[in-house]
Amino acid sequence: MTKWYRENAPITADKLADELMRLKRGSVTRRHFLGVTGLGLATAVLARQPGLFNSAAFAGDLGTQMSIATWPNYHDPATFEAFTAATGVAVEVNVFGSNEEMLAKLQAGGTGWDLFVPTNYTISTYVKLGLIDELDMSKLPNYDASTETARFTNEGIVEGKTYAVPKNWGTTGIAVNSNKIKAPVTSWKEFFDVAITEADGRAMVHDYQLTTIGNALVALGYSFNSIKPDELVKAEELLIRVKPHLYAINSDYQPSMRATDAWMTMCWTNDGAQLNRDMPEIQFVLGKDGGEIWSDFYAIPKSAANKAAGYALLNYLMTPENAVKEHIANGAPTTDSRVLKLLPAEVTSNKIVYPDEAALTPLEFGAAVTLTDPGRAELMARFKSA
Repeated sequence: MTKWYRENAPITADKLADELMRLKRGSVTRRHFLGVTGLGLATAVLARQPGLFNSAAFAGDLGTQMSIATWPNYHDPATFEAFTAATGVAVEVNVFGSNEEMLAKLQAGGTGWDLFVPTNYTISTYVKLGLIDELDMSKLPNYDASTETARFTNEGIVEGKTYAVPKNWGTTGIAVNSNKIKAPVTSWKEFFDVAITEADGRAMVHDYQLTTIGNALVALGYSFNSIKPDELVKAEELLIRVKPHLYAINSDYQPSMRATDAWMTMCWTNDGAQLNRDMPEIQFVLGKDGGEIWSDFYAIPKSAANKAAGYALLNYLMTPENAVKEHIANGAPTTDSRVLKLLPAEVTSNKIVYPDEAALTPLEFGAAVTLTDPGRAELMARFKSA
């Protein structure tokens, strides 16, 4: 047998299966796999692997590492481990507590992020400032706009161009340890009242002006998105009054709630589901007086150094078989009907995750103007420094 034939002979089925398993385990790189199997055959096989490779999404060299900026307790670590095993690309996770913090980092430059998770109301600002790319949808074949719920996905499209695709949606409510707090907490007015009384020294608010100021406004009977100076003055008075009674101002509140150092906190859907799953005494309540409904998206920064890996991870996350594992782990509701069909009944019937429409009616989506409003920014700064 000649050397040429040994090097160019078609790979056997057993050898291909062995190399594919090595690739999935992360024992070999994508480049090695393509080299020993032959590009054409490998592409055909990989196209049949859900969320793994395809010629559009993995057209470039993915490198060996990438970075995603996201929110606390928001992903299943196994998802990134599986992506690394499939591609050889290690995923660094950067956690942030507010969209303002994300915006400031991007404006400062040099974030190193290849993918990040902005909230619906921020996307138009990112586009206006030239901070994110219009997405090349040919690199996201696993995304299907026709299966998305328009109510939660429209803000990813600006002037007819797609800049972001949805991760999930949710609400901002109240997590209450019912073993510690007996007073009713069914509204934001009651939240602030109880924070000063029964939960004195045990309540938390977000380190995030949108929700902390927004919920204070709602407690006073104003719009969650108000930027009216006289209404912000009243909200500041309420926040300054409650501050000495707070346990902490922190958007990563799960550790304190789990340790029972904190008994009550502003809380996002996914955290509420996780806390209640592990500690049933921690209940999640939506304010009957209003509050926030939101959707989070994936976007690629214009400054991303490894856009090929950013697209690869995003395409992987858009695969229903992968996305469903994320939703089960993090507790946030899906925007994709394909994923909804795969979720177990105990998830879809969970009223924390999928509340009745009547509970959603008083809630407001965040408004773009709040992201850069100086009055809100200055109020939050004074509150934190008081």
